[in-house]
Amino acid sequence: MMSPDLTLELALGVWPWVLFPLLVLWRSRGSRDLAEEQSEPPPDAPLVSVVIPARDERRNIAACVRSVLSSSYPALEVLVVDDHSTDGTGALAHEAGAGDPRLRVFQNPPLPAGWFGKQWACATGAAAARGEVLCFADADTRHAPDLLTRAANAMRSRGADLLSVVGHQELGTFWERVVQPQVLAILAGRYGSTERINHSPRASDKIANGQCLLVRRAAYDAVGGHASVRASVAEDLVLAKRLFEAGRRVCIVLGPRQLSTRMYTSLGEVTRGWRKNMLAGGREAMPGRLARAIFPLLLLLPPSFSLLPPLLVGAFALGLTTSVTAQWAGLATVLMLFWWGVAYRRAGLSPWYALAYPAGAAVLLGIVVQAIARGQRVEWKGREYVSA
Repeated sequence: MMSPDLTLELALGVWPWVLFPLLVLWRSRGSRDLAEEQSEPPPDAPLVSVVIPARDERRNIAACVRSVLSSSYPALEVLVVDDHSTDGTGALAHEAGAGDPRLRVFQNPPLPAGWFGKQWACATGAAAARGEVLCFADADTRHAPDLLTRAANAMRSRGADLLSVVGHQELGTFWERVVQPQVLAILAGRYGSTERINHSPRASDKIANGQCLLVRRAAYDAVGGHASVRASVAEDLVLAKRLFEAGRRVCIVLGPRQLSTRMYTSLGEVTRGWRKNMLAGGREAMPGRLARAIFPLLLLLPPSFSLLPPLLVGAFALGLTTSVTAQWAGLATVLMLFWWGVAYRRAGLSPWYALAYPAGAAVLLGIVVQAIARGQRVEWKGREYVSA
């Protein structure tokens, strides 16, 4: 039987591994869902222009275009901006439209200096769009027929100038399922629920999901559109902050039944994708100069925090640490396994994936180290950028 002193020591040693999951759960309470909005379009529905920037999206573009064109929203045009693809993306987008007059596919002009490719394609699409509302959608998204209708109703009911939808994240491979939740947990801990974000009076608490982002044309033009965020790797987050600072209403809502996305399909894609966003984009989420200055150190904490208990258990097995240390490390590991099991079950995945959480944390730590080493230099789809 453990002595009272040892019991207290263990309790004090593991409290951080209890606190963080509880904090994430508490901050995530009260999110609003797009399914709460009306599924019937208003009689005076404004024209919505869906702009899809696409560079080498052969795997995704046809399904994305077909899903958008299946929308029940009555006033719709779809613009696919083929950003110098080499894999037939533009032709596949044409074929997916099957002659639908609402679809236009065109080539993006050459990329100007100082622009990220996605922002340039979005700006090109916005310039050609005729809609009162612009919807920017990634090519790897799938849209339910009621997505635009409910989103337009949400914009109206909330008086929103910008509304972004957070959909269901599809996780296919082992590495997607053990790494992606690590990142999503960090985002949940930082931002919390949709309503916590929506009601915050601070611009630093605003975030948007560029996978599906609707913005009123007048508000978009007033802040300079994508030209105002042309050199920011986290263009969606920065655009939301710019609009909020300009006095516009910015909202975010969950829509797991209306929107789905599979961001990456392999360990290599997961690594490259988060490596480009982790540091350069994450700095934009920090409040104040000091937080941005020490952000690289802050970024190392979550994966290191997750890895420490199982590493110390392993160290004890090798005779490198004391039994007391191993006891609290073992207890902390069990607590982490429990919380990850609950998280996986809530996400509709097998709770047995919790056993692989140290592997996910180790990969995330490697991504963070690579991102810090690269600094503001970003590489994506064959292009090199320097993020502002």
